[in-house]
Amino acid sequence: MTQQGVRWTADQVLALAPDAASRKAGSRLGVAGPWSGTGSSDEGAVWGLCKGSGSRPYQTVVDVADGSAPAYTCSCPSRKFPCKHALGLLLLWSGGERAVPVGETPDWAEEWIAGRRGRTREKRGAGAPGSGPGSADPEAARRRAERRAERITAGATELEQRLTDLLRSGLATAEQAGYGMWEETAARMVDAQAPGLAARVRELGSIPASGPGWPVRLLEECALLHLLDQGWLHRDGLPDAVAATVRTRIGLPASPDGPPLRDDWLVLAQYDTADAKLTTRRIWLHGTTSHHTALLLSYGAAGRVPELALPVGLAVDAEMSAYPGAGQRRVSLGEQFAPPAPTGIRPPGVTTAEAAARYGAALRDDPWLDSVPVTLDDVIPTPDGDSWQLADAGGDTALPISPSAASRPGLWRLVALSGGTPVKVFGECGHRGFTPLTAWPTGRGKAVRLC
Repeated sequence: MTQQGVRWTADQVLALAPDAASRKAGSRLGVAGPWSGTGSSDEGAVWGLCKGSGSRPYQTVVDVADGSAPAYTCSCPSRKFPCKHALGLLLLWSGGERAVPVGETPDWAEEWIAGRRGRTREKRGAGAPGSGPGSADPEAARRRAERRAERITAGATELEQRLTDLLRSGLATAEQAGYGMWEETAARMVDAQAPGLAARVRELGSIPASGPGWPVRLLEECALLHLLDQGWLHRDGLPDAVAATVRTRIGLPASPDGPPLRDDWLVLAQYDTADAKLTTRRIWLHGTTSHHTALLLSYGAAGRVPELALPVGLAVDAEMSAYPGAGQRRVSLGEQFAPPAPTGIRPPGVTTAEAAARYGAALRDDPWLDSVPVTLDDVIPTPDGDSWQLADAGGDTALPISPSAASRPGLWRLVALSGGTPVKVFGECGHRGFTPLTAWPTGRGKAVRLC
């Protein structure tokens, strides 16, 4: 079982599901009927055999020893992660010891558990000071870093020339040239080992002919890309924190360098974004004692969801270490001291005017910042012509809801939750507007996910 012998609740289990279909399918398997040979261990493993369409049952094992990042394996062919069998097994396990008793681990489950935990220990050992190939030859690592910096500098210089040529010939040529010009430029940035520049170039390619006002948007994004180029080319003259932000935006890897901060972290929101190669999971946290707002990132290969999942509205007692950079909110999850647990704590909020001012202040440290995390107090979702806004209940200011959020079902959940009365809303406030992610009704109601 998990730490302190606490089994998860059904809500905690279903929060791991990659999509609504998986939640529904997993719920159907959360009963004893299709299962045999189920069991759990005091060290945090759960296993069972689930009857499927074939002659042999599926072997399913879940390692919940690290409550924030459970691991799964199943002999089924599903590409979803966790699969419906893992969800069903955890739901059955959440029902108590009568459903999934503590017992001796079978060989087929023990082999996987031992192998996984052994690899985890090796990875942690490799990351210790004085170990691993990076620390074995610091001079070689320095030379590799210098060669990469030279390639990035050559790529940034070439990109500056291409931006100059575009502005000299006129923005209308971008529409005529088509997307191929941008893709070729992005490939050059990949060759220069600057994935951040490549991603921004591809974004530029989607702007021409994207609707009314596209030349203005293209010029704005070209200016931000030029600023990033210049930041890299003149990084030695920047303050350390801003230089670290530039390196991150360029795409150089970074390691957390802040001291571990232990707190009860309230899970504010969790959502995924995906492209052809990668699924990125963003988890926003609020330190109930430190009052820090932090961002956990987790990644999964194309077609697979990330492993890390934390239930929205619960709190986790854990250590977080910050990444370098001006205004950087990203953290790394360290030791977790207890599994996520229910809490009545809510994050403190601000007015819509204060939220806009907070974003403006953040741009001083990171001009490429799309948005900042903000909790709004006492706002009411209100129609604004063909769009929506969040209006202060006790004032005369409002924030527009971003166009992307206005087209999601979460907006209607927010409207229904409010019913014309004030609510507390957490989301991301940026130049495109406010994107609601989680809301709390007036009183003592639970958090409602909007994404």
